[in-house]
Amino acid sequence: MPIYTKTGDAGDTSLFGGGRVSKHDLRVGAYGDVDELNAAIGTALVCEPADLAADLLESIQSDLFAIGGQLASPEPRKVEKALKKALVDDERVRALEETIDQADAELPPLTAFVLPGGAPKAAAFHMARTVCRRAERSVVALNATASVPSIILIYLNRLSDLLFTLARLANHKAGIPDRTW
Repeated sequence: MPIYTKTGDAGDTSLFGGGRVSKHDLRVGAYGDVDELNAAIGTALVCEPADLAADLLESIQSDLFAIGGQLASPEPRKVEKALKKALVDDERVRALEETIDQADAELPPLTAFVLPGGAPKAAAFHMARTVCRRAERSVVALNATASVPSIILIYLNRLSDLLFTLARLANHKAGIPDRTW
C-alpha cells in the first residue's frame, strides 16, 4: 500500500464504509482528534517511568483506534464485520474506573485545582488529558448531527479523568507534590 494516494489533495477524504467528505467535516475532526489523543498517550507511555500503567495505556491506544474506526463509519452496517473488533464496552470503562480508584488510593486528597506540570511523565499525561477533552468536545459536536454510540462519550469522559489521575500519580511517585491554584 502506498503512503500517498493523492486522493485527498483537493481537501476531501474517504470514510470507512464508503463516501467522501471534506476534511473539515465534523466526523473527520472527531476521529482526527481521537487520533491525536492516541499519539499524545503514546508520548506519555514512553516517558519515564515507562512501566507506569504501560499495559493499560497500550490497551487504551487499541481502544482509541477502535473508536476512530467507529467514528469514521457513518454507515456501520456496511462495515459491520470489520467493526466487530472495534467495540468498546462497559467493561473497558470499568477498567478505567478501577485504575482511577487504585491510583487515587495512593494519592493525597484533592483539595484544590491542580496546575499541569511536574515530572515529564505527569506533564505528558496532562497534555493527553487536554487533548482528550478536545476529542470529547468534537465527538459531542458530531453527536449533535449524527448518531454516535453513547459508550464512546462515556469512555472519553472517563479517560480524561484517568489521565488526570495518572498525572497526579506520576508526580507522586517522582516525589513532586501537586502544584495547586
